Amino acid sequence: MSSTAPEGDTVWTEHVSLIDRIPRSVAMVGLLVAVVALWQFVHSFGIVSPIILPSPGETWADIQLVARNLLSGGYMLKALWITTQEVLLGFLFAMAIGFSLGILVGETAFGERAVLPYLVAIDTMPKVAFAPLFLAWLGFGIASKVALAAFIATFPIVVGTAAGLHAHDENARMLFKTMGASRWQTLFKMKLPTGLPHIFTGLKIAAVGVMAGAITAEFLGGGKGFGELIRVAASQLQTPRVFSLILYLSLLGFTLFWVVVLVERRLVFWHRSTISETAGLA
Repeated sequence: MSSTAPEGDTVWTEHVSLIDRIPRSVAMVGLLVAVVALWQFVHSFGIVSPIILPSPGETWADIQLVARNLLSGGYMLKALWITTQEVLLGFLFAMAIGFSLGILVGETAFGERAVLPYLVAIDTMPKVAFAPLFLAWLGFGIASKVALAAFIATFPIVVGTAAGLHAHDENARMLFKTMGASRWQTLFKMKLPTGLPHIFTGLKIAAVGVMAGAITAEFLGGGKGFGELIRVAASQLQTPRVFSLILYLSLLGFTLFWVVVLVERRLVFWHRSTISETAGLA
């Protein structure tokens, strides 16, 4: 028995090594083909109702229909632009608030002792449950969507900024202190540059979460963006349209994530990001 275990481990290692040598593009295309084939199988054999799960062909046809509407400047382009504004404004507000609170928490004793417990308490709450409150406070216009998007995206930036400020080398801090650097000089010339990997990690998480805030607020009514189009299509059981609109929203979210990764690669070129590698952007 002792002699068979190493042989089994060797075979397993060879299989894993063989899989790891598959090019990224081939692996991604192969996985997509497998998912679509499984999707078609489930649809063809009626395992799931066609009303709930349309065929890949029906979904692809609707994706093309939406693309033609967008390219021709139809009503979907206006809806996409509204959602894009909500996402971008929400992300900008989240960065401003998140950086400010992150520096307050990471740099001051007051922030760590008094502000941080409240932030943790709010972060543990289901933030999408605040959507009705934002709608009641700010109305059914774009302001409530931007507010909820910023609210959801703020907390990862706060955590990333605070963690980045604590990631500095203590010897470097002592060197700055010995050279007579002020607290602000130490913050901007040593702590923030050192903490950029953590800060960008928070930004990338926020770039993904900001979309959820904007679309959730649109689902509750009053919106004129893609979230409203999805809500109407779902109420009419137009599942191919729901799938295609979700795809275009995912492209919007991925574009924002990609922009953050590109900025990170320019500013933090000395640090390799695992998330960006996973996304195929490294």
